[in-house]
Amino acid sequence: MKYLLLGASALILTACNSASISPSKRSDPSSLAAPSHAYSQADYDYLAISDPEKMSAASKRALARNYHKNEEWFGEFRHENLFGDFAFDEDVSRRDPSKVLKINGVFYTWYTRTTGETKGFGTGDPDAKVFPWDHAEIWYATSKDGYHWQEKGRAVAPGQAGQFDDRSVFTPEILAHKGTYYLVYQAIKAPYLNRTKNTVAMAYSSSPEGPWRKLDAPILTASDTGEWAGTQDNHFLVKSQGDFDSHKVHDPTLLFYRNKFYLYYKGERMGERKTAGGREIRWGVAIADNPQGPYIKSDFNPITHSGHELCVWQYQDGIAIVSSHDGPEKQTIQFAPDGINFEIMAYLPTVPSAMGLVESLDKNAHPTAGLEWGLYHEYVIPAGKTWMSGGNQIKRFSFQSQYYKPLRNSDELTHNESN
Repeated sequence: MKYLLLGASALILTACNSASISPSKRSDPSSLAAPSHAYSQADYDYLAISDPEKMSAASKRALARNYHKNEEWFGEFRHENLFGDFAFDEDVSRRDPSKVLKINGVFYTWYTRTTGETKGFGTGDPDAKVFPWDHAEIWYATSKDGYHWQEKGRAVAPGQAGQFDDRSVFTPEILAHKGTYYLVYQAIKAPYLNRTKNTVAMAYSSSPEGPWRKLDAPILTASDTGEWAGTQDNHFLVKSQGDFDSHKVHDPTLLFYRNKFYLYYKGERMGERKTAGGREIRWGVAIADNPQGPYIKSDFNPITHSGHELCVWQYQDGIAIVSSHDGPEKQTIQFAPDGINFEIMAYLPTVPSAMGLVESLDKNAHPTAGLEWGLYHEYVIPAGKTWMSGGNQIKRFSFQSQYYKPLRNSDELTHNESN
């Protein structure tokens, strides 16, 4: 992929920050500690700071958070409908698309597939569908152009009664490594209650079309910390919350990075509380020497404090992420040179849900080249319905960089050429 470098005009969105300052100091900007970095006159000029000795809290924050830099990381997402089996179907929910692999000229993706109406909790029926991803299977589909998709069938089904995955399997992600394909996904054991803790499972195959062989045990579990209060099925009632992943381990994403296997995941906490950005949501990573584990959680977890779904790719020798919804740092692109210590690089106006990136793109061409296009899911909520009882469909996103303009790539057909 080749790119044209556009002009220097930058669109930088900044986020508000509610600092905790005592009332006696709130009206005195000089009471805030000045940034410890050394800044150039060019930095001050870029941010229109005429007197560095008299800076407001906002100006200090702009310097400290590099609001005047990282133009090359900024851009905007666009959205398109898909065709074939990925056109909206009110009777089938398709969501959580995985990465897109290109194999022998054909695109593959894996996703959560369910049918039936979501009833929620408290119905008195232990078999009632409680979430849109309950009673789910993992299916896969193929496409020759990235727009027209054909559903090929089931890849992974729930296990037999009594097994750790007997209720639902969902939210898959894929890794191709040395001729083997690895699916990682969430699993639930019945009954599905508010306090149920899920696991992360793995299946592998020598072919993208299966058959898939499941591992006998999960590769990741919620931490054995925190304590529920009472016996009521209420996940907000706790004596102690425990670690960031004491309740759930969600959205697994597996990368081969620095000769090890990095399993990024989202943790949800018992007794979930609110933060300056809404729900408390954090990510962690577990690392293994072999793809099937054992996976050891990093001592540095949590590695983010935002991001409802995971979107992770390697850029040069580091790891880039999109933090989507929830948390103080939602709708940001972040980068960690070591895959652990992430810094915000750009603030985005919108972010698609549950993005699946395209592995065949030249992700090292520039910082956001890995976002050029991919898949995501969208809720379809009819009048009188909620997100719980509405539908889901898989759609296509593209990312328009404000700094780089993609040139024609004959390997990726445009929508018009594919018709």
